[in-house]
Amino acid sequence: MPSVCLEEIKDRALWFKGYEQTYLERDVRELSQIGNVIAFRHMLHLAAMRSGQLLSPSELGRDVKLNAATSSRYLALLEASFVSYRLNPFFGNRASRLIKSPKLYMGDSGLACYLSGITDLGLTAEEPLFGAMFETYVAQNLSSMIDARWPEAHLYFWSVQGRHEVDFVIEAGRSCIAIEVKASAKWDDRDLSVLRTFLAATPHCKAGILAYNGTEAVRLGDKLWAIPLGVVLS
Repeated sequence: MPSVCLEEIKDRALWFKGYEQTYLERDVRELSQIGNVIAFRHMLHLAAMRSGQLLSPSELGRDVKLNAATSSRYLALLEASFVSYRLNPFFGNRASRLIKSPKLYMGDSGLACYLSGITDLGLTAEEPLFGAMFETYVAQNLSSMIDARWPEAHLYFWSVQGRHEVDFVIEAGRSCIAIEVKASAKWDDRDLSVLRTFLAATPHCKAGILAYNGTEAVRLGDKLWAIPLGVVLS
């Protein structure tokens, strides 16, 4: 693990600053010649601020003042260097998973926080990007667990015209599990509605899990559970 994860570094911001500089000045230049380092740096920071959102390369490129071809190339470099990755949507039609817009995630939540200008590790829900960073943390851990222990499984998200969205769907073979993430230790019926909708639309789903910051696992109905996030990610 990097020293910053092992709490061996007193000044985390300084460590991440050095990481960013090393990445821009050495790693990216080895992968491909970047003509405009400043624009690439801006895209790096904007990508972090949009972690967990639907990816629109043209919109991201427009904000950085890059043309479509260059912005797509820069995004590809972020993915090739494992700084970011795309999470495809879950559809019964497998072709649609490749056609519809994916979500963009930063590969490391600590780096995402640094690049987004978040320095307080005890951030609360008052921080505008709190939900996105929390979701990035969960996505990072789920992806790592699946890659290490469940190689036949794949991670997706589910969204229906912006009205219903489940944060994560893990699919293996013909079965799947839906996971909705909640940062607090309490929930209400509205938090469960998306899981119920997904279960009703996906008969082969084995369980709908509300991963929350509590301490007890609670059965909430047929195939519906609330489970502490620490247990889900263990």
